[in-house]
Amino acid sequence: MKPLVYKKSKRRRAAPRATRPKLHVAKGDRVRVIRGEHKGAEGAIIRVVPRKGKVVVENVNMVTKHQRSTPTAEGGIIRFPGPIDASNVMLLDPKSGEPTRVRRKKDADGTVERLSVKSGQPIPRNR
Repeated sequence: MKPLVYKKSKRRRAAPRATRPKLHVAKGDRVRVIRGEHKGAEGAIIRVVPRKGKVVVENVNMVTKHQRSTPTAEGGIIRFPGPIDASNVMLLDPKSGEPTRVRRKKDADGTVERLSVKSGQPIPRNR
């Protein structure tokens, strides 16, 4: 009788992670939705998901979830804002309040400053 010989399986290596995509918006920025079902709605960004390229804007894309009650929390129907694509929002100009594109400028000390294309005003980071 021939001895059993098992084929050695190849080790699957994880694919190298892509670099984190840079988004034109950050948490706390005031934005206006420019595409989709909620076009024209304005709000502040609550959360940013850079790996998926999505943002969560307050009172936009409200999602309903049925929550089961637990010993510590009460159950019921919960409404919360869901993520939308970051390309569907545009940053609001701090001077005029109109949607604007963002330009980045590197200072002499190496810090990056965001500038509004429409007015040229710096856009502060809200952290």
